Parts: sequence; structure tokens; C-alpha cells
Amino acid sequence: MFPFDNSYARLPDRFYASVYPEAVSGPVLIAFNGPLAKNLGLTLDETDTQRLAAIFSGNVLPPGATPLAMAYAGHQFGNFVPQLGDGRAILLGEVVDQDGVRRDIQLKGAGPTPFSRRGDGRAALGPVLREYIVSEAFAALGIPATRALAAVLTGDPVQRETMLPGAVFTRVAASHVRVGTFQYFAARGDEEAIRALADYVIDRHDPDLKGADNPYLALLTRVAERQAALIARWLGVGFIHGVMNTDNMTISGETIDFGPCAFLDEYDHMKVFSSIDQQGRYAYRNQPGIGQWNMARLAECLLPLIDADQDRAVEAANEVLKRFGEAFQKAWMAVFRQKLGLTGEEAEDGDLAQTLLAAMQEGRADFTLTFRRLAAVAEADVGNDDAGKLKAEAAFLEGFAPWQKAEAWLPLWRARLSREASDGVDRAAKMRAVNPVVIPRNHRIEEAIVAAGEGDLTPFRRLLEAVSAPYEDRPEFVPYAEPPKDEERVLRTFCGT
Repeated sequence: MFPFDNSYARLPDRFYASVYPEAVSGPVLIAFNGPLAKNLGLTLDETDTQRLAAIFSGNVLPPGATPLAMAYAGHQFGNFVPQLGDGRAILLGEVVDQDGVRRDIQLKGAGPTPFSRRGDGRAALGPVLREYIVSEAFAALGIPATRALAAVLTGDPVQRETMLPGAVFTRVAASHVRVGTFQYFAARGDEEAIRALADYVIDRHDPDLKGADNPYLALLTRVAERQAALIARWLGVGFIHGVMNTDNMTISGETIDFGPCAFLDEYDHMKVFSSIDQQGRYAYRNQPGIGQWNMARLAECLLPLIDADQDRAVEAANEVLKRFGEAFQKAWMAVFRQKLGLTGEEAEDGDLAQTLLAAMQEGRADFTLTFRRLAAVAEADVGNDDAGKLKAEAAFLEGFAPWQKAEAWLPLWRARLSREASDGVDRAAKMRAVNPVVIPRNHRIEEAIVAAGEGDLTPFRRLLEAVSAPYEDRPEFVPYAEPPKDEERVLRTFCGT
């Protein structure tokens, strides 16, 4: 049923705590990702929803599972906590999927673990649905992230500010090793464990590095490159993670933990949604700097492995951290060149992108629709239909209030496009392929969560279908492309714990 091959469980005992899911009273399957299950090589009868609910609630343990809670530490909003660990997550085991990639299968909300820190180890329905929606939206957007395999109602309420329906979420990841996993052993001065963990990560994610002159420095470089590229992709879709603590940053380069995350509606580079981010540490534009800061924390853990001479180790690590900024700028520029329809490279392209963003900031323009409408302008500019050009440009400028800066920007963009070799029709198609029309907007997620709490899963399923093809213009999903009305705006998002 589950072709488990559990490599993490073969690491020393201090890497994790063995723990079994705690049974729930009335599991009911509310979502199951059949295509993902097939890719993972799972042989499950999708029509037997009772059996699926029993498995993915933790009531029935699949043969071959070695359930465990992983140990890790982390900097939370800049403050170091030497022991965190999986407080409400239990790793069932690993499978090798049809693409040859080793994947973790983990239950979230399956009961307390030794790392629960007085928590109940459970999850409420709302955060489970949020993670399911955003995980699958990221997959459709083509951005590395953990995946959603199943969601189950438990039949048991959980106490938060109020009593809420309980649920269990099944998450799939390339691995759950985090920056905080290294920090856990570094805080204990356990160099042997740091080396064992680094070797494990290299074997699992980067086996090509085993032949490097300095594999551990090469690992730091590779992880930094992955994080720089990932954060550039986040900014390209207006995503704000909300909790970029070191325990929420994977070594694999996947986006993980969609607690108080959110997507921009109107562009604001200092936007914060997370209710626990009181100082704006993880605001939209701060995310690249925090990514570099997190990589510095990883570098500190790896110093003893990089070089026995601490000064040489620090010098080498600092060079990697310096290159993080360069790698991010290159990745960000690649993302925004594509969004603007540029295939070539010119020195002033960054200024062109920033000038548009400044106009969006002043004009409170919707982030997603601005770039989607710009693709329509690019398409209309091809040919001799002057009325079509005016209509497309008017629709673009209508999203700005005031619109004067955006109007002044358009000739600069068109002049830049005139120096491109690409065909105009092809350009518009390529712009639509990277500028989504549908994202999981905050008010739509909230609408789905509220309805589900009242027993209606239709908005959840409808939203999930809408975000499954984010780059396609589908008439039936036009309402999901629209920004929220003033009374629909979501100003704060909340952690699920």
C-alpha cells in the first residue's frame, strides 16, 4: 500500500522521538489528492473513503511506517529557542516516487509528541484547509513547495480562542530537514550529529556534492542558491510567507508551513498580514534579507565542518553569504524580466521594473491583475487595431489610483520592448504563462474556511479547482480573479497553533 523506505529513522535516536498518532473519534475524509498518491506509488482505493479517513487521520498505521517526531531548534522572530521539534506533526515515513525522488509523508494534527511544549498536538480545520489550498496553488504556479495529500475531519473539537472543528492534514515534502535541524545539534555542541546530518542531506538532496573539494561548503552554497531562487519566485507572485523562522526554512528549498501566509492584493512592499509579526520583520520586501540572515545561521552550524581553522571557515562562509545577495538579485531580475515580457537583458531593466512597482505602490494597484493586464496591452500592441490598444491600456490604467505614473511608465516599457527580438504575439503568450490570473486570495481562503466550519465544503473545493490552473483564462472562474471588495478585505492572518 505504502512502499516505505525510511532513511531518517535510521539516523541516531537523538535525531527524533518515536511516537504514534493518537486516535480520533470520527474521521471523515474531506480531500484526497489522487494524482499525487499515484505519483508516490501508493496503492489505495479512492472509493473507500472510510479506509482513507482512517489512514490519514492516524487511526490506522500503514504497514512499514516508522512514525516519529523530528527534533529541531530555531530562531523565532530573531530569538533563539534551543528545542522546538515537531509538536503536532508525525512523520509516517518515506517513499521514492515515480520520478525517483524520495518524499516524506507526514501527518499534521495527529496528536501530541515529546516536543509539543504543553500543546495539544492537534490542528483546527481552518489552518488545514489553508495549507491544502496554498500548497496545491504553489504546485500549479510551479513554485517549489510541500504538497497536500489528504485532509480529514477528526470528529473532535480543538480549543483555540474558541472551540473549532479538528482536522488532520497529510503533507508531502522532499524532506523536512530545516535550518533549525542543524541548529538543534549546534546548540548542543554535537559536531558528530551535525556531520551525520550534513552527510544525510548531501546523500538525499545533493549527491553530486560528495566529490566536491569541500562538500560542506558546497552544501551551504547550494542551499543558499535554492533559497535565493525560491524567495525571488515568492516575490514574483506577491507571496508573503509570514513566519520565516529558521525552523520554517527547508534545506531542500521547498516552501513549507503555510500558517499566517498571504498573497498581496494591492501592492505594498511593507505589507504584513501575520498577526504575530508585530514589527514587520517578515514584510514582503524584507523576505530576501531574512533569507540571507537564515543562511548565516546555517553557516554558523557548518563552520566546524567547513574548516578546522575557524578564521578560514568564517571567511569562506561569508563569501557564500555575500553571493546570496547576488544570486537573489539575478533570480529576481529573471522573474521580473519574464513578467514584463523581456527575453534579452539590458542594464536598466531593474530600474524599469522598480519604476512600475513604485507606480503600483502609489496607485494601490492590484499586484496580480496589473501584470496580467500588462500582457493584454502587449497583445493589443501587435497589429493596427487602435481601438483595441486604447481599450487594453485603459483597463491597465484603471487599476491605478492615481494613474499618472503608470501612464508615464508605459512608453518606457514599449521603448524597451522595441529592442526585443521576440515576436509580439509570442511575447503576450509568454507573459500570461508567468503572470497568473488566479491566486488563492486571502478573502477567498477565508470564505472557504468560514463555510467549512458551518459544514459546507463547496467553497473550499471550488477554490481548489480555481487555483489548479492559475495561468488559464476560464470564464467560470472570473470571480476568483477579482480583488476583494472593501468589506471583504482580510487584514490579518493567524498561525494555526
